[in-house]
Amino acid sequence: HFVSRGAFDIDGLGNKQIEQFYQLGWVKEPADIFKLKLRYENGIKRLENRDGWGQKSANNLFNAIESKRTIPLNKMLYALGIRHVGETSATLLSKHYKSFDNLKKSMNEAKSLEGSSWSDLMSIDGVGEILAKAVVQIFNNPAQRQIIDNLVEELVIENEIENIVSGSPLEGMVVVFTGSLELMTRSEAKISAEKFGAKVSGSVSKKTDLVVSGPGAGSKEKKAIELGVKVLSESEWLKLINLNNLSDAK
Repeated sequence: HFVSRGAFDIDGLGNKQIEQFYQLGWVKEPADIFKLKLRYENGIKRLENRDGWGQKSANNLFNAIESKRTIPLNKMLYALGIRHVGETSATLLSKHYKSFDNLKKSMNEAKSLEGSSWSDLMSIDGVGEILAKAVVQIFNNPAQRQIIDNLVEELVIENEIENIVSGSPLEGMVVVFTGSLELMTRSEAKISAEKFGAKVSGSVSKKTDLVVSGPGAGSKEKKAIELGVKVLSESEWLKLINLNNLSDAK
């Protein structure tokens, strides 16, 4: 999981290689991956003498590992393998807390599962109580916390940067996606809306400005029509944002 495509995605390092390094006693926790070359000054020589490795492949692996020391916050969170935290929820946490330090501080403060930091975590659209508890618990488990801290020492974690299209008429609008999206994933849909400054909600209300409806849309689309909220198809939404022709959205 740690080296999967949605996480660190280190070229040449998969389950087989991780198992090999574990058996050799070289890798016991994630941080050890980034210590391989430094810990074994002759690591390339030691590795090239192992089955399946040569000097070139060993060099390529160490270079690939070094290239992944800098990682976006959302990918780093997903890589931790926290129960219930997938790529989408890792992105939600990243966008909300902006930096690893902010997240870490807030999870410490939410240890008792009450108070302002806990309420703030629970207020994130798309984060439920089960997921929230899982995140708080792993950051307050001494053994797990040490593993995370060891890893962070080896990395440069890129903070979440707001990248909203300036002057977008969608800025501040509330958008709801409903039905089976066929042209984009839910995560891609959310990101596409937030890029233009919109907020994505999971329910339709009087505060909703726009509903994007896919096949199989039911009560949410019906409620939008009843409230007079504009409804777009998925393809109309994509055309809207791709052409930056946003004036019709209001």
